[in-house]
Order: sequence, then structure tokens, then C-alpha cells
Amino acid sequence: MNGSVYEVFARRKRADRFEHIGAVSAPNEQLARVYAWQTYDEAKWFEMTVARRDAFAAVNRREAPFTLGGPSGFGEP
Repeated sequence: MNGSVYEVFARRKRADRFEHIGAVSAPNEQLARVYAWQTYDEAKWFEMTVARRDAFAAVNRREAPFTLGGPSGFGEP
């Protein structure tokens, strides 16, 4: 893959909480914002934001968020 994966979050109204609506692959943040806006334009979003997937840190699991696989908490071998 050329670039990074960016998670996309959005909210419809100022009072709403952000919700995770998907992900895009892009070579940089600027293009990630463009790709996200074009990919998830089905709703009239009040606000949309992107974050590089590798910027998230796991709190109660060994693997980072947004990874596939079975459960593996800290207490498991």
C-alpha cells in the first residue's frame, strides 16, 4: 500500500458526538481529507475529521484499535 490508512469520523449536528464512519487510504493528510469528504458525502455532515490509524493507542488490549483478529486482552497468553 502506498500511504497510510486514515480513520474517518463525522457528526451531523454540532451537538452530536463524532461517530466512526469508515476509513480511507491516502499518501498524506491533505488527500485523506479530500478522499474522506468525497467517499462519505452521502450525508450532510456538520463536521468530519480524519486520523491516521497508527495514531491510536490501545488501552486494554495488546493490539491497536481497528485491527482484525480474536480477543487478546492483557491477561491472556
